[in-house]
Amino acid sequence: MAFTCSMLEVRYLDYCKTKMIPPHKEILGALHKVRTKKLRKETCSLDIHLDRLKDADFYPLHRLLMDVEASNIDAVNISNTSSCSLKGEYALLLMRAAGRKLGTVDLLDWPFGKSFLRDLSHRGLTCETLNLKYSHFRKLKVTGPCPTSTFWKEVSMSSTQPSASPSTSALSDMGWLSTNENMDTEGLINNLFSLAGATSSHDIPSTRYESSDDSEMDFSSHPQESGLENLLNNEPTMFNRSTDIYNEVVENALGPEDEASSSDDFSLDLLPSTNFWARFVPVNPSPICFEKHYREYMIDRLPQLRVLDNLLIRNRDREKAKLVFCQYFEYLPYKRNCVENVVNILQKREVSASRTILQPPNMKSRRSQNSYSRSFCASKVGSSAWPLLQKLSIWNKYSGVETRNFRPRQFEYHPTNSSLMVFGTLDGDVVIINHESGEVVCYIPSLGEMNSVLGLCWLKKYPSKLIAGSDNGSLKLFDMEHMQPVRTGGYRSAQPVTFDAFDQLTSVHVNSTDELFLASGYSRNVALYDINTGIRLQMFTNMHREHINVVKFANLSHPIFATSSFDQDVKLWDLRQKPVRPCYTVSSSRGNVMVCFSPNDQYLLASAVDNEVNQYLTVDGRPQMNFDIPSTGSSQNYTRSYYLNGGDYIISGSCDEHVVRVCCSQTGRRLRDIALEGKGSRSSMFVQSLRGDPFREFNMSILATYMRPSSKSEIVKINMLASSDSGRESTTQGPSRPSFSEGG
Repeated sequence: MAFTCSMLEVRYLDYCKTKMIPPHKEILGALHKVRTKKLRKETCSLDIHLDRLKDADFYPLHRLLMDVEASNIDAVNISNTSSCSLKGEYALLLMRAAGRKLGTVDLLDWPFGKSFLRDLSHRGLTCETLNLKYSHFRKLKVTGPCPTSTFWKEVSMSSTQPSASPSTSALSDMGWLSTNENMDTEGLINNLFSLAGATSSHDIPSTRYESSDDSEMDFSSHPQESGLENLLNNEPTMFNRSTDIYNEVVENALGPEDEASSSDDFSLDLLPSTNFWARFVPVNPSPICFEKHYREYMIDRLPQLRVLDNLLIRNRDREKAKLVFCQYFEYLPYKRNCVENVVNILQKREVSASRTILQPPNMKSRRSQNSYSRSFCASKVGSSAWPLLQKLSIWNKYSGVETRNFRPRQFEYHPTNSSLMVFGTLDGDVVIINHESGEVVCYIPSLGEMNSVLGLCWLKKYPSKLIAGSDNGSLKLFDMEHMQPVRTGGYRSAQPVTFDAFDQLTSVHVNSTDELFLASGYSRNVALYDINTGIRLQMFTNMHREHINVVKFANLSHPIFATSSFDQDVKLWDLRQKPVRPCYTVSSSRGNVMVCFSPNDQYLLASAVDNEVNQYLTVDGRPQMNFDIPSTGSSQNYTRSYYLNGGDYIISGSCDEHVVRVCCSQTGRRLRDIALEGKGSRSSMFVQSLRGDPFREFNMSILATYMRPSSKSEIVKINMLASSDSGRESTTQGPSRPSFSEGG
């Protein structure tokens, strides 16, 4: 009998009840997604994230996966993305329990230890794809000469016995023996070749890999394939002249000009003509050793290096290496004579600068990142795994105290002043701040006249003015130039303008000439207002079959506007035609949350529920691009998208996901995804609204919500050109995640 998804969920709950274990929310959520996809007759897979499980969750999940093979689920995908508290043997049992249904196993920075990998390599795993990714580095500790890099194959000896002092120091430095000051030549030779009597690989110095934690592999216990004992057995003539080898070592190591050198400068000769060096035969050396001038390059670039490939480095070697490096290598890129930042070189090359202009040494470059060209900025976006996220701290410039009482609900950048931003709160307040310093510029308290502010729009020709609308229908125009501070800390407007109310308002927008603005809300109607007179000119009724989420004027064509609705339609209208019927209608497969025009009005960007984002040609509504963003299966996953960098890219975020996606508006390719949880943070931010910074390349702000009820919404600034390591990380504790669909 094939189990259905509903039957699997019931059996999982029974298994948990049997062991008196609370069911895991992640497993229940995964089963719910599978059931939803199955109802839609889509390919469904059960996704298990090991890093979210504990040992106590093992038994019911293991029983569930054993039932999956006899179910109508297509595949089981298992992954982990961070540290995991689940034991390695439990993880393997879960993978093998899925049987032939096991699809992709993706283990990043595996935390399960050596036994996990050993079992995996010996017994294997039945899966379609196995990804093992490991980003840590192992420390390499070399104890003595590496038996797989250099061995002595044949050495001839003479009868001369030189002084023992330099040889003792040199050979001790190489790790081949340990001596004392009074050891004679015969004792030194006997000590040197005492390795010939080694009876096991443990008696021979070896190369050992040290792990920084238990999860890293240690190969020190693996037997050596070619030991010194075997080598000695294969070379019976190696030690038949036990006293003369020392002489040839010293004769080739000390030239006439080095006789007065200290023991620190003692080295074996590196020249190809040296008989001693010619008789060293590497066994399995690194390929880099065969590169031309490899040794000279390493010696010159690492001035503190004393031993290379088990051979000491002397003064003559350093002098030769310096000459070789000057002859065959360049110190500065592109044959330049002065040291210059490579970023400046690439930037000037991109803008076709003919020559480099160096600044005086006492002047520091204050070039802003905004001066970089767009393509160069795009290449920098992926340079940091964790872009800089900064919570917007709000300060009262009169009291000098940080204010956390505001609860932002909507925000907009100023159209001409790069440092200003306005946001409306859930309490009906309107706050204008300097978002660079966090200083409050204007604060307009609600005083009971406005509820949650859902609509905000700056005027373009008169950028000191803005229109704010709240969900109780209140519509007001404020002017910063005519606001005076009062004792309560707020501002009083000398000439406030109040418009006729629009019930259940969710969106307002001003046209390009600052003459008219539109309002929409929880109805099928749109109201048109005259800004100069304050009069509502017209109410357009029944423009959609369901309520209208967002209304937007075109950026350049003042009579053109678009509406988006949960009836799955986006419509374009023209005021010159007395909008009785739309210019055209385009539809999505889900309800539309918002719509906006590209900066040059060439495209229309529509965002529907659960990551459906489409781009249309404004002129006739032809589909131009579908941004293939994976859906979650949630009907409450409201998605919002805006243009970034003057229309080059789009940014998209949803209220059920802690990620912002950046896509190219021309090709649809994903530039990168930005996780909104901060490096090392356990809390996640979910996107309620977002805007691209109109003045800074690859900068944006999001209105973030969180899981915990005690947490408040806040505005978070994101700089994709900077790393979180270069500034204070902005992480929060405790998310609470209400799902809002009103406005953009």
